[in-house]
Amino acid sequence: MSDMLEVDDIEVRYGAIRALKGVSFTVKEGEVVALLGANGAGKTTTQKTVSGMLRPVHGEIRLDGLRIDGVPAHELINLGICHVPEGRRVFPTMSVAENLEMGAFRFKKPDEKVLARVLELFPRLQERYKQLAGTLSGGEQQMLAIGRALMGKPRLLLLDEPSMGLAPLVVQQIFDIIREINDSGVTVLLVEQNAAQALAIANRGYVLETGEIVLSGSGEKLLSDDRIRAAYLGEEIAS
Repeated sequence: MSDMLEVDDIEVRYGAIRALKGVSFTVKEGEVVALLGANGAGKTTTQKTVSGMLRPVHGEIRLDGLRIDGVPAHELINLGICHVPEGRRVFPTMSVAENLEMGAFRFKKPDEKVLARVLELFPRLQERYKQLAGTLSGGEQQMLAIGRALMGKPRLLLLDEPSMGLAPLVVQQIFDIIREINDSGVTVLLVEQNAAQALAIANRGYVLETGEIVLSGSGEKLLSDDRIRAAYLGEEIAS
């Protein structure tokens, strides 16, 4: 597999605060790559920088070898990068159908085959197709947010905390669907605090602490790492 995404030594600042301090990683085509870390570690900032919502003050980001740091977010969508932000961000006063249609805004009209696939992945959205998005449950809104992104035909899907605030059964459904999306050929960059679920589906993972990558490896390797188990899985490791 070739490198689809290359993040090379990026630094991002919020005023005088260095939120990212030389972060580097790669995502190969067809992979699921997880970014793990505690709140404030820099996971979301990293994703926002990849999707064009933030601009690094140093470093480069390349998609298929083409430098994209500094390219506006709406133009990156045309290159196949779709971002599902933390908190779902659905349009509450629009119907499920209208939200999905908004996901296909870069096309003249939504692709009916893609829409059919989204509704196959998320049967609950079919059931609530004309319902206002603001009346959906948290899990249904997360499904809608992911489905809306898929309407944009992403090559690289960025997911920020897709399990946050959801019941365990719904969390399992969401991760099963992420795996299915990846199996269909979509590359996934996943930000997630649920390390066990994320690493179970990830080919590789990176752990961030205070804006720096401190650990990396295969999903299986990280899941068995004592530091990960102690910090993120709540296990006590014998000395």
